[in-house]
Amino acid sequence: MLPADSRLHTPAEFSAVVRGGVRVGGRRLVVHLRRDPAGAGATSRARAGFVVSSKVGNAVVRHRLTRQLRPLLRERLGGLPAGTDVVVRVLPDAVGAASHDLAVDLDDALARGGRRWDRRVSG
Repeated sequence: MLPADSRLHTPAEFSAVVRGGVRVGGRRLVVHLRRDPAGAGATSRARAGFVVSSKVGNAVVRHRLTRQLRPLLRERLGGLPAGTDVVVRVLPDAVGAASHDLAVDLDDALARGGRRWDRRVSG
């Protein structure tokens, strides 16, 4: 479980990240990333949430994927700048993937998303 202050809670928070952030897609995951543009939330921790559609599989499959991804994301949240919000959308290709493969996809998406956000803000 992610700590309460490291989780996105409301639909409005998820929507703000998906609509106002950058999107980086991969084969197994899509990561939406948004940083507080004004720096006002710079004292807050990075927060994250998961979206796993019923198209991915039944409830057992969806929960298994979330349990597989949660510790991977928890490890990476500490390395993200304060005020960063992340939504990880799981795609059907993630079913049956090894944790190592999901970790590689997550690292790649977070790095690309951070670079894309920096370009968006600076230019």
